[in-house]
Formats: sequence, C-alpha cells, structure tokens
Amino acid sequence: MTRIEPSAALRGAMPLFGQESSRRQWLARAGCGLGSLAMAGMLSAAESPLAQRESHFAPRARRVIHLFMNGGPSQIDTFDPKPHFAKFDGKPLPDSVKNQLQPTQRNRVGVVLASPFKFQRHGESGMEISDLYPHVARHADDLCVVRSMQGEVANHTPGLLLTNCGHSTLARPSLGSWLLYGLGADSEDLPGFVVLCPSGMPTAQSRNWTSSFLPGVYQGTHIETEAGAKQLIPNLTRNDIRVGTQRAQVALTQFLNQRHANQRPEDERLESQIHSMELAFRMQSAATEVFDLADEPQHVRDLYGDTTQGRNLLIARRLAERGVRYVQCYHGGGQPWDNHGSIVPRIKQLAGESDQAIAALLTDLKQRGMLDDTIVIWGGEMGRTPTTQSGVKDPNRVGRDHHIDGYTIWLAGGGFAGGKVYGATDDWGMQVSENSVDLHDLHATLLHQLGLDHKRLTYRYSGRDFRLTDVHGHVVHDLLS
Repeated sequence: MTRIEPSAALRGAMPLFGQESSRRQWLARAGCGLGSLAMAGMLSAAESPLAQRESHFAPRARRVIHLFMNGGPSQIDTFDPKPHFAKFDGKPLPDSVKNQLQPTQRNRVGVVLASPFKFQRHGESGMEISDLYPHVARHADDLCVVRSMQGEVANHTPGLLLTNCGHSTLARPSLGSWLLYGLGADSEDLPGFVVLCPSGMPTAQSRNWTSSFLPGVYQGTHIETEAGAKQLIPNLTRNDIRVGTQRAQVALTQFLNQRHANQRPEDERLESQIHSMELAFRMQSAATEVFDLADEPQHVRDLYGDTTQGRNLLIARRLAERGVRYVQCYHGGGQPWDNHGSIVPRIKQLAGESDQAIAALLTDLKQRGMLDDTIVIWGGEMGRTPTTQSGVKDPNRVGRDHHIDGYTIWLAGGGFAGGKVYGATDDWGMQVSENSVDLHDLHATLLHQLGLDHKRLTYRYSGRDFRLTDVHGHVVHDLLS
C-alpha cells in the first residue's frame, strides 16, 4: 500500500487521540484525518499555479517595491528643476505653448508658477533634487531619474489603470499579476502580490491590482495598514476552534472542494479558490509574524520612523525579504498628491511624511544586500503642470493641474543605473524634449529586469494572446547598468 504524505501545511491535521476520547469523537476526527490524507495526495499530484517557474533569461531582479504617490506629484517641485522659471513667475504662458495643452487643461490654465523650493546637487553624480527630499537626496547615486514619462489621459482613473495594468480604460491584469503568472511566488506562506494602503483605497480601487482574465490566484492582496495589528487581514485567525481541529476542518473542506473541481475540469475559479484557501491557512502564522514590527530592532524602527509611511515601508521590506514578489505601497486613500490647490503647504506635508521612510527603505535594502535584486519605483500616475490653475491668486492656495505630457519617476536597484538622469522636458516643462518613455516602455523594461520578455509573456483569452504591453513597448536599455 502506497503511503500518502500530507503536505507541509497540513501536517498535524490528524490530532492525537487520548484514551478518554469517545467512539463518536474518534470517528469524527478520523474522518477529518482521512480527508486531509486524501486532499494531500490530490494537491501533490497537481502543480500549484504559484509554483516558481523559470524566467525567459537570467534576471537582474527578483522582486519589486512600488512606492505609489497616488494623485500625481509635481515634478517641477521635486526632481525636474526649472530655474529659469523665476523670471516668468506669475506671467501667462505664450499662446503658442498654451495651444499644445489638452482642451480641458487649456481652459483652466493659469500663470507660470516657479517652484518655491530650492534644488541642490547631490552625490558624485551631481543629481539635482529638491529640498523637499533631503533624506532621499543622500541616495542620489542610487537613483535612476526618468524626467520624460508620458501618459495617455490626464485623469486619475485612466492614469492609475495605465500605470498598473497597461490599459487606461479596459480591465486588464495588473503588473503584479503578470509577474506572478510568469514567475510564480517565492513564498509558500504569503501572497506573492501585496498592496499596502493606509486609510482607504486609491482611486479605481481594486482594479489597480486585479488579475482580470488571469486566474484569480494571481490577484493582489490588499492590506489596510492603519488597522490594528490583529485586523490587518480580516478573519485571519479564529478563536472559536483549536488549531488541530481547524487543520482537520480545512483538510476535509479542501478534499470536498477538490472532488467538486475534478468534476469541472479547467474551471480556473475553483482552482483559485482551492489554492487561496490553502494559502490563507498557511498565512495564519506567517502573516501575523510579518506584520509584527516589534520583532525589528529599535534602531531599524527608528530609521524608518514611527509614522504611517515609516511603518508601511518597513512592512514592505519585511514582505519582500520573506519572498513576496511585488509589493505596492500607496501613500494613502484616494489621491493625496492631487494638489489642485494649496500645493506649497500640501506638498511640504506629503514629502515630509514620506522622505525619511523612503530613504530608510533604500538604506535598509542596501545594508541587507537586497537592493541589487530589488527594484524600487517612486512616482504617481501623472505629474503636475508648471502653471497654476486659473482663478486663484493667493500664493498659499494656488495649485497645479494634471499633467501627462512630461513627468518624472525614479527607479533604484535591480540593475537600473544609479546616479543617472534620463530624458528631459522642454523649457516650459510642457512637453518631452528628448528620450520619451511611455508606460508600455516602462513595463517592458521592468519585466526585462525580472528575466521576462514582454513579447513572450502572453495569456490566451477570448481568442487572442494578450500581454501586459499589448502591441506596444520596448526595453529602454539606456536606463540599465
């Protein structure tokens, strides 16, 4: 008789029975134990959709931490200095420049707004960075700043979907989902794709991390990081049942689920539910541990700071360290960087909230030897105009409008060239003047660094092969070291 070994997650599913157990208890427990044995055999026969897979070629990076400044940070005030704006401050744009704007922006454009923040050169590279980011500036030689990003639609939902999913309107799988589909997960006990967002969801909500037509097991797991430590993942633990009994209960449920699925072959929804339940059971200990920051030495917690952003990014490092493939960190709910008004005090606040934590993340990853194979991305779904919005005169209340024709992001680690500035905007900061990069190019380049050819990473759906970059995109080799 062949012996069936239970999976690691289900070992211990059969409780030990003392002599005091009644015949009824013994039969009930034995039934669950047999269920766990049968289910273990079934699961071992089929490869998990999250099993690690070979990349197309040798990767430079294993994971991504995406720092999403949702709402659209102003490149003019952070990483794209325009010192000559000082002589045009408060003056209207020439009509020849104004006519290049999209109609919505053209109708509400105000006057040129020179940045009130000073830029200084940092590092051996001499990279110019705003005084808004003094801590990040110490990592100038680790940053690859792209000043020539271009979007498609100057609004938040299309911008978020394009940045995350490669399409500004249709429901398509997100970047994190494509990575899991292409590479599998590095951890058996944690989701491969985690989204951290304090105080609510961003605009477009869960569509930002959807798996769309990919199997549901590849969808991102959203975590509300401002909840109490025990409520970060709802219903993660149970107090009404003993651990051994729960193991047996899960085993029997999964056995029945698998039998149901066997009668409905190729139903990906059922397979996703089965694997999600198995993962959820394993997460009961792993997730509780990863979110417990008390495990970190005090000097590390001090490095990040005891703030919302500090805790968020420290959790991101802990997740990445434990094998999570893609971690996305939103600044907050809604679109906090959408500074149509009061941009000067507001951007001071936002940068002040995030500067120390971002620099700490880069420092921490370097010290642990993780930055070499971790890609860190900073940016939003768009930038801001170099002008004010019309009708506001008070310098403390003026704001900048949406801008997609030339904005800035930066990348660090994972084989991206440090201390490099790529691309440029024109003298008015309105258009890209050299080396434009769109979101398809960025996605193709990110996949390349993770060992995936964006043209070969496809999924057959509705009669055609889909990919993250659709029919677009090229790898921007000039960004790479």
